[in-house]
Parts: sequence; C-alpha cells; structure tokens
Amino acid sequence: MAVPAQPKIYHICHVDRLPSIIASACLLSDAVLLNQALPGTTIGMNHIKQRRLQLELDSHPGLHVGECVPFYFCPRSVMLFLISRGHQDLAYNGGQGPIVHLEADLHATVQWANAQARRWAFTLSNAGSYYFEDRADLAQLNEINWDAVAARIWHQCKEPKQAEFLLEQSFPWHLVERIGVQSRQIYTQVANALPAQGHRPMVELRPEWYY
Repeated sequence: MAVPAQPKIYHICHVDRLPSIIASACLLSDAVLLNQALPGTTIGMNHIKQRRLQLELDSHPGLHVGECVPFYFCPRSVMLFLISRGHQDLAYNGGQGPIVHLEADLHATVQWANAQARRWAFTLSNAGSYYFEDRADLAQLNEINWDAVAARIWHQCKEPKQAEFLLEQSFPWHLVERIGVQSRQIYTQVANALPAQGHRPMVELRPEWYY
C-alpha cells in the first residue's frame, strides 16, 4: 500500500477528558500531565507510560517519547482492542464505549509544528517498546508499513500497526478536525462538551472504528 495522499492521525481518550482538553486548548504530553492534576479518566498502562518517559528519540536526541503527545495513523488501534477486552495491565477497565477518537491531518499538523519550531517525529512501530525506530522527515513516510496500519486483522503485523506520530509537549485543540464515537450516548456527551464559541470539530458516529 502506498503512502496515503492525506494521512490522518488519531488520538484516543476517555470522553470525560474533553472538558480539560478544551479548557487547556490542547492535549498535553504525559510529562506535562505529571505536574497537573487535571480531571478526567486516564487510560493506558502506567508502566508503559513510565517507560515512555525514559525512551529517547533518535531523530531528536534529548527528547523523550513521554514528552510528546502520541497519535496513531489509524482508528481501531491495538490499544483500543486491549481496552475493549479489559486487559489486566490497564488501570482503566470501563471498556471502549466511552473512548473517543480525535482525528487530525498529518500534513497540517507538521506545517503548524514547523512554524512553531515544535519538534515532531513518527515511529515505525510501538513507541512504548525498547526497539522502535523513529524518523523526522516526511519523505520517509514510505517506511511505515501502511498495509499493517490499515489492517483490521493485525495479529501477524501487530508492531507495525502501532506506528505513531509524536508532537513535542502539547497538541493544539484547533488542529482536531473530527471526533469519532461509538454510540449516540457518547455523541451527545461530546456535543455537549464542545464550546459554544471557538473551535468545534465535527462529531460523527463511527462504530467501524471500534471492536
């Protein structure tokens, strides 16, 4: 599969995180969140989050994975599968229903980051592992295994499916173009959380983005 003409990137979070994201006008990296007691449910594996704070990017020496806001290149991620199955290593066990996908455009994000002198990178596999490779040149997007990224049955290509885009420190709310949800109930909750004034991404029911 060739590199998509207009790649999209996806961050997943619990719907109850949206008010604090909107209030901050951005998503914050785990390194920043450590120093802020923001409301909302934390998803993910705590020991992996701790590891990511120690893992350094080859493309940006001194910058750690946990100092970046992470995105996948697809919805229906491996992480969402673990959430849907209530994996024992997760601190969160509320299932996939309340999880929302925040979608942004890769090229628009990189353009913004470059204008702000904000470092970014992408990885060829899971950035929480000890053996990932990272790049900071869009000309190398072809090194991502896009067939794996798009795969719906991914047990034979689990690592490359987990390729990530990483943006240093924070990700601006105004770059979120669309919010995908699984149910009408969460759709309503998202719609009610969006500000009356300011940036309001489109909200869509996307059950195919879930397990």
